[in-house]
Amino acid sequence: MAPISNTSPPRLGKQLKRAFFGRSVHEVAHDLIGATMLVDGVGGIIVEVEAYHHTDPAAHSYRGPTPRNQVMFGPPGFAYVYRSYGIHWCVNFVCEEEGSASAVLIRALEPTHGLAAMRRRRHLQDAHALCSGPGKLTEALGITIAHNALPLDRPPIALHARTEDVEVATGIRIGITKAVELPWRYGVRDSKFLSKPFPK
Repeated sequence: MAPISNTSPPRLGKQLKRAFFGRSVHEVAHDLIGATMLVDGVGGIIVEVEAYHHTDPAAHSYRGPTPRNQVMFGPPGFAYVYRSYGIHWCVNFVCEEEGSASAVLIRALEPTHGLAAMRRRRHLQDAHALCSGPGKLTEALGITIAHNALPLDRPPIALHARTEDVEVATGIRIGITKAVELPWRYGVRDSKFLSKPFPK
């Protein structure tokens, strides 16, 4: 991964279109590692995600559509934003064909673009702590329920493919009580920006 720089962010790869998300949630989750996520030009390199499939008891869509999760049942390539524990917003990318109701939770970023804005929003300076968790990164990027159901390939959201190969690690997901054994967390094994390290 390119190092953090306050003056020259790493170059961006090609912009990802909604068709990118119309595949297996696991393929998308794997391929998002190393991609760059920006909201109004602020963001960074995705270093950690989790996959949630509609057959998975931990998925919000497992018991069917509700007003909150309705966007998960729509076409792929849209944002699903929800409040976690009544405190933090979390952002997910809807995947697979319409009706599948599968999504990738974005867990951590390496900040590369708009660090001043992120530090202001998070009220801290340590770049490693700005986006090292799903609630932290949404606060840093200014993501709220207003971003729910927005397309992932139009402003204010932009996603860019990774520009270099990365070694993708897998492990069990974090902070859930169902299907805890599934190795559906993906990330950069040795990244200093993870919410939690991967086992060696």
